[in-house]
Amino acid sequence: MGFQYGQMGMCFWVFLCVWCFSMVKLQSVNESVVGGSVLIDGKMVVGRIDSDFICATLDWWPPEKCDYGTCSWDRASLLNLDLSNNILLNAVKAFSPLKIRLGGTLQDKVIYETEGQKKPCVPITKNTSQMFGFTQGCLPIHRWDELNSFFNKSGAKIIFGLNALTGRTVQPDNSATGAWDSSNAESLMRYTVSKGYIIHGWELGNELCGTGVGAHVAANQYASDTISLQSIVQEVYKDVEAKPLIIAPGGFYDQGWFRAFIDKTNNSVDVLTHHIYNLGPGVDEHLIEKILNPSYLDGEASTFSGLQSTIRSSTSSAVAWVGEAGGAYNSGRNLVSNAFVFSFCALLWHQLMGRNVLSTTFNGTKKIRAYAHCAKNSNGVTLLLINLDGNTTVQAQVNFNITLLLRRKHIHRKHTHNHSHHYRAKIIRTHQRNESSSQREEYHLTAKDGNLHSQTMLLNGKILSVNSTGDIPALEPIKVNSSELITVSPYSIVFVHMPYIALPACR
Repeated sequence: MGFQYGQMGMCFWVFLCVWCFSMVKLQSVNESVVGGSVLIDGKMVVGRIDSDFICATLDWWPPEKCDYGTCSWDRASLLNLDLSNNILLNAVKAFSPLKIRLGGTLQDKVIYETEGQKKPCVPITKNTSQMFGFTQGCLPIHRWDELNSFFNKSGAKIIFGLNALTGRTVQPDNSATGAWDSSNAESLMRYTVSKGYIIHGWELGNELCGTGVGAHVAANQYASDTISLQSIVQEVYKDVEAKPLIIAPGGFYDQGWFRAFIDKTNNSVDVLTHHIYNLGPGVDEHLIEKILNPSYLDGEASTFSGLQSTIRSSTSSAVAWVGEAGGAYNSGRNLVSNAFVFSFCALLWHQLMGRNVLSTTFNGTKKIRAYAHCAKNSNGVTLLLINLDGNTTVQAQVNFNITLLLRRKHIHRKHTHNHSHHYRAKIIRTHQRNESSSQREEYHLTAKDGNLHSQTMLLNGKILSVNSTGDIPALEPIKVNSSELITVSPYSIVFVHMPYIALPACR
């Protein structure tokens, strides 16, 4: 989901900018400086994100999972991850709260050990003759206890991906027929409730919608199974005040399948999740060119819009989430997916970007990505600029488009009648006099030594690293006079907090 966080198997995803850029920075005598302008529409909010917008996934893959000669998962599975690692704990706590999804490719091959279970709880093992190259495995009850202890300590919100293939038969054409056997999932839920563990949502299945990955389930049957899940949750949680969300289907968007599924669920699903891997496999020789091509970001926006349109055209009250977004599938690519080239500044996003999204456009080079939100827990606006060009520095001016309802008072002296007329004025604002002495806060993220395959990130020229006890470093800005242009270096990410800007949309 998103990019892998070091060797911990946590992959962050975000809706607006899932990945950033790639490629070793090339020294060039043709490096240039160009101008550009950002226009932020401050009249109204165009969207809202959740307060816990940044999310992550812990997957099931064992150390034997290898792709293209690289075995990248090591001990990163939710089954063997070191939960006593302070860096992991502090990273999760820094997001306060972080949504963590437990799931992924192998979730539909996992059963759950429960109290009184007589069958042995065997681990997932490699077997190339089976789907995805691995056998069915088991989540030990003691590991479920350990995980929930960690989640409670870290304050994470947990979404658990349930095995949706139990009870079905996978046919030669990969269609999975038959109804979902929910008995093992229900046992896990009952144990979870009895222990007081809090689950934010239960998600049914992984990538079984549409044509599926490995197997697929018909939309009508999947809808019936989702209704069953809702009924089970209502029964198991009948004495619990906070009910978990019902989430499905956790796969790739197929308009026809999703429309049929939504129509048949009878509002039993709270969240509709879809996955993004629009870059193709990690072995793709053109992976770098795709990452640097802005059209790939634009393309995924249309996919998400398509899902939202499908929901709006139905009677469903469900919301749309990107449930998984790794960019390149099959574990990505070594020194791309696990390095700065594939990173996203999720913690800065969490700290600076508020819930209200503003319409933002950039005029100039097409290699600049621009996003703006009302600031989080602060006055003003936060702007994010991403430079996908390795040879061009951009100096950007920020303008604000504001349509105000003004009132003009006319007094007719002869009859001493007052008449008020209203009119709208469209204003393009640049810096005002009282702003010229103000300062904005800037956060410039770059790769160490200009090598975008580096696993070291710099913030305003200083290396970001944890200390000996695993504490996350403070993310300190530089102060810049508001009258100066914003400088965006080649292959860099810049967050800009402008606390002196007051927009109607942010009141």
